[in-house]
Amino acid sequence: MIKTVNTLFVTMFGLGKVPKIPGTFGSLATVIILYFFFHIFNLSSKSILIFLIVIFILSFYAVAYHIKKNKNKDPKEVIIDEFIGQSIPIYLYEISHGIEKSPNEALIFYGICFVLFRFFDIAKPFPVSFFDKNFKNSFGVIMDDVFAGFYVVLSLICFIVLSSYFV
Repeated sequence: MIKTVNTLFVTMFGLGKVPKIPGTFGSLATVIILYFFFHIFNLSSKSILIFLIVIFILSFYAVAYHIKKNKNKDPKEVIIDEFIGQSIPIYLYEISHGIEKSPNEALIFYGICFVLFRFFDIAKPFPVSFFDKNFKNSFGVIMDDVFAGFYVVLSLICFIVLSSYFV
């Protein structure tokens, strides 16, 4: 029972078991889930933050349990790390500036976050690659996606700063 629940958690209810590009499907599911949380269900940013923190903490234990007897320490079916990494730029966007975001504006931004996150998660620039190569455990599995998420945030900040000089 515990193994089944754990597998459902780390694979985002089996989504990670799709045969091709499970990480991309995990990121896309995250975008959809967060859009619903923020714009359809109108959940408070504090309750969403608590949810994300709980998922983050549980992920370390769940991924460690899942890979304990597995030779591959970063199996492709484990996509809860994509959920965590993809959540970072979207959550920070939603709480930025303390203003209401229109659903259409959010969709555009979520799309940009999705594309950028997938790019950084696949390209693995330093320090994403550092965690991916040097930590063959749940810490490495999760932290490479956390840093890919922060790269998205950094890229968007740089874009905003640079675009302010040309407007």
